[in-house]
Amino acid sequence: MTVDQKPLAQITEEAIRLLIRELGVVSALRFLNQFSIGQGNYTEDRRIWADTLNIGEIVAHIENKR
Repeated sequence: MTVDQKPLAQITEEAIRLLIRELGVVSALRFLNQFSIGQGNYTEDRRIWADTLNIGEIVAHIENKR
């Protein structure tokens, strides 16, 4: 017996479609977000920018990222 293996990207896409269909968009995203570990060290990063930037500079930085 031969099993046809799907690419992981295809399996992921199908799984996300199923989650959205069964749970709805918001619940599916909440479920998927629990597996995201994030990146960096928020506490250290915040300390750096909070001590060196004012609110106008922070807003400008956010707008430039968009």
